[in-house]
Amino acid sequence: MSCCRYRKKDMVGFPAGVKFDPTDQELIEHLESKVMKRAHSLIDDFIPTIEGEDGICYTHPEKLPGVTRNGQSKHFFHRPSKAYTTGTRKRRKIHAETELSNSKNGAETRWHKTGKTRPLMVGGQHKGCKKILVLYINFGKTRKAEKTNWVMHQYHLGDLEDEKEGELIVSKVFYQTQPRQTAAATTSTVLREPSTNGNMEVKMPKSMKIGLTDHAVAAAAAIQMQRQQQQLLKQGDEGKEGQDQLQQKFDHRPAGLEGLIMACKSASTKEGTSTTQPEDEQWPYQY
Repeated sequence: MSCCRYRKKDMVGFPAGVKFDPTDQELIEHLESKVMKRAHSLIDDFIPTIEGEDGICYTHPEKLPGVTRNGQSKHFFHRPSKAYTTGTRKRRKIHAETELSNSKNGAETRWHKTGKTRPLMVGGQHKGCKKILVLYINFGKTRKAEKTNWVMHQYHLGDLEDEKEGELIVSKVFYQTQPRQTAAATTSTVLREPSTNGNMEVKMPKSMKIGLTDHAVAAAAAIQMQRQQQQLLKQGDEGKEGQDQLQQKFDHRPAGLEGLIMACKSASTKEGTSTTQPEDEQWPYQY
């Protein structure tokens, strides 16, 4: 593998803080301009070209020029190659010489596609496609393959799901440093409810997280109505008639905290009796 026209410099000629962070649509336009021989005069400083038949997938990302683990993306023009002389399968296995530590343990490092190929629209036209790959360490039959934090976004022109043999494509490589934030990832959910002794925090255990979102909305509404009741009760004799009407209304529904606990217990019971299979494990990182 060789890399042409790559300059080891830190954005010489540009002020500090300038970064190259194009959108998917802009990358497709840069790729199209490169193919059409009308690329920007400085594009090679930002997207170097990887030459050779082995392609970018033959080398571990840490050994690609300019790639680090700081979360910043690096972009490369390159041409994919087939894994075998027959068939259409692309070469995505890291060469053993560039991954000696894993090869000694009988493991291999390989890029695996995740999700579906996505169309990229520019100005209402289907200009190209995008696919996402994640780097795995495979241990054969000894144990389950491990996901790494290395991610690659590949872009090619046209409306076909896969790029053609030898076609110029552009890839964005980066090391994912931040996990995706999800509601299920939180260790506990805290709701605040007023009381006679001041504010009170109610921490819900992990076992009650299932279905909490919908019930928390209902509980919040109950808490709000409880606040209104307390305000009316403080108005004295002047609001006696309104108090009686409001009290009758609340006599037929549980208080905010009680309603929340009942809702969560109901959700927990439904979960215990459900026969549906658990969803597949999701990749906890943003792509």
